[in-house]
Formats: sequence, structure tokens, C-alpha cells
Amino acid sequence: MTDVDVAVVGAGVAGLAAAYRLAGSGCEVRVFEAADVVGGRMTTLREDGFVIDTCAEQIAERGYRETWKLLAELGIDRTAAPRIGRGIEMWRGRARGGVAQPRGLITGAGLGVRARLDGARAMRGTFDVERPEVSGLGDRTVAEFAAPYHPDLLDYLLQPVVSGFFGWQPARSAVAPLLALLTSVGSPRTWRTYAEGMDTFARALAEKVDVTTGFRVDQVVDDGSSARIVSGAREISARAVLLAVPAPVAAGLHPCHGSAFLSVCSFTPVVKAHLLLDRPLGGPGYALTVPTAEDGTVATIIFDHLKNPGRAPAGRGLVTLMAHPSVAPDLLTMADDDVTERLAGAGERFVPGLRSATRRAIVRRVPDALPEATPRALALRAGFEASLGQGAVDYAGDWVFLSPCSEAAVRSGLRAARRLAPVVSGDSG
Repeated sequence: MTDVDVAVVGAGVAGLAAAYRLAGSGCEVRVFEAADVVGGRMTTLREDGFVIDTCAEQIAERGYRETWKLLAELGIDRTAAPRIGRGIEMWRGRARGGVAQPRGLITGAGLGVRARLDGARAMRGTFDVERPEVSGLGDRTVAEFAAPYHPDLLDYLLQPVVSGFFGWQPARSAVAPLLALLTSVGSPRTWRTYAEGMDTFARALAEKVDVTTGFRVDQVVDDGSSARIVSGAREISARAVLLAVPAPVAAGLHPCHGSAFLSVCSFTPVVKAHLLLDRPLGGPGYALTVPTAEDGTVATIIFDHLKNPGRAPAGRGLVTLMAHPSVAPDLLTMADDDVTERLAGAGERFVPGLRSATRRAIVRRVPDALPEATPRALALRAGFEASLGQGAVDYAGDWVFLSPCSEAAVRSGLRAARRLAPVVSGDSG
């Protein structure tokens, strides 16, 4: 006898979406989350009237079909996720608008004429966010893809985007998943953010399913026709276990799977310093990307109070500094005050008055923040996906598609639910 039909490990949107769909099909499902809150990489911290998005920052109006469908099922319409309505700027001596927007081809967005023309040529083609490996770009990295073009295309467009939003390094990361995601989500001016915080979606899903937070899973065992999760001296048996956690975590919990893809599917860390200000700063864009050529400490600056006015109390400001990928690993173990000093010190150049306006800083570290789409992982991705559903242990997460976005996580969770529903459709007793 099993304790539950499906045990889901991880209460991010991938695990919660899967649990919601499985519960709706009549399965007995329980979700186990090590943290004290749901949301995974879409968690939100609420402090002193500030609403702080600790990892994910926005969702797209385009390319997020499964997300919007599921939100509608939950009774959440688009007014709960208003448009940000502001663009992204890039620093080249000064802030320059139009990044990743059609108007940037006209205004320049910091790029010269030749680089703009090269950018238009480079972005031509059809890219599949679900199967990035079929794009025809092969195993080229971002740096290799950009090499034939004007150097500015890499230094002042592709590198700031991949490092500033994904934590990737252009010489390591495959270009196909990047172009697939960028071409699917449209202009940043159409992007949205949940008015009540980026955990809105996760909290709504969690209300519909059985979730146990503060529950650390140490091991997952596949017994053939069933599986078990082990937490200390406690074991919970299930007809199936869904590992909806980052790939390195999944590989550690269930090393017997032996997947080559799991062994090379690395994640990049993200370190952020959220600065609670006594006044609003920045603008007109809601985000500023900082190329490596300009600074190697801060990769992105988010003006959260411009992203959505509810992120900070009236008359106050909230600014998030995201560390450059080259320094993020060191900051993971550094004291909070030292992290704040290093990031705010670098940020002062781009946001004058930042340090004097800061009244408090909150540092957040996410060791496994975003799937790193290396060429090796890209080559193995399709084979791994084809192997899913063949045992009592299954997997879900944005990393299944090597696409660092919440839509990929939702899509993978829903597909896992479709695979698992027939497995557990028999007598649950």
C-alpha cells in the first residue's frame, strides 16, 4: 500500500502546476517543499511595506500561453499582472534606451549602425523554445555565434542580456535557447509583473493542492512499480515521485537515474542586493543592463518601484542589484554587509545617490537559480525528454527545456502531469 498517488518534491511553479493538474484528474497528490514558503525561484519577500521579488522579476505577454491559460483557470485575469510599460536600458557611457525593442534598431540602444544591421540579420530565423536543439545553430555558444558580426553585437547586446537576466557567460552558454526565448517573448515594453508580487501564481496554485513546507527530502528511491521519498528517519511511499527541483538537486536526490543530461545540466547562481531607499531613484527604464565592458561587478539594476508602484511605499524606492556572473560564486559565501558594499559601491556609478538613499539592504542568494544551456546539455536534452515517463520517478522544471523562464517550468509541470496520470490511475488503495 502506498501513502499517496504522487509525491511532488518542490513547490515552485513546475511542481505546483503538476500537482494542480493531477489533483484535478482525481489523483491524491502531496507536495513537499524544503523552504518555509512556496514559489521556489518565484518567491516574494514582504518587509516594511516593500514587496521584494527575490529571483524572477517579470512575465511576458507573448510566449506564455500555458501560464495565462492556467491563470484563467484559477480566476486570475490580466489585471492582476499589469504591464510594466517601461523598457530596458543599457549602459554605454550613459543609459541608452531601446534594448531588445524594435525602436532600438533606429535609436541605436548604444549600438552603431553596422552593429544594428548585424543584429537584425542575426535574429532572423525560426527558433523553437521547446526544442532549441533543432534550430540549426548546432552547438555554437553565444560568443561563437556573435564572432562573425560587429563586436558590439556581443559586447553591448547579447552579453548584457544573457549575463544580466540569466546569469550566463557567453563563452559557455549555447545561443539557440537564448534566441528561442528572446524571439518568443516580444518587446520588454509588453512584459508584465504580478501586482502583488511574483509569488502570486505560486500562492494561488498552492491553495488548490496539499503542500507541506519546511519538509526536506534527503533521497528518492525508485522501487520499480512505486517510489519512496526519504526525509531523515521518515519515508513516504507513492505510486510515483515527481522531482520538480533544479537539475543538480534532482541528480543528488536520485543519483540512480544515471542520466548523462542530468549530470551536465548545470545551473548558474544569482546573488541580489535589494536596497530599500528613502526616495525613488532611476528611470525612465525599469531595468538597466551593465555590459562586462563597462563593469564586471553589477550585471543588472532593477528599479522595482518603477516596475510596479506597489513594490515600495509612497515616496520611497526599491532598487535591486544583480551581481555579474563572474563574481556571483564568490558572493555566495560572503557576509551580507560585504555583498551590499561591493554591489552598491559599483551601482553608485550608474545610479548617483544610491548609497546615501539606502536605509536598509536585504541580500538574497540562489545557488541554483537558472539552467545553464551549455552546448553539451543542449546535445543531450532531447534524449532525456524522450526518456521521461518510463519509471516511477519523473522530472519537471524549466531546465527540461533549457529555457530559463517560468513558462517553461509551467509547461514541463503540465506535461509531467499528463505522463503520470495514467501511471497512477488505478486503485489508489
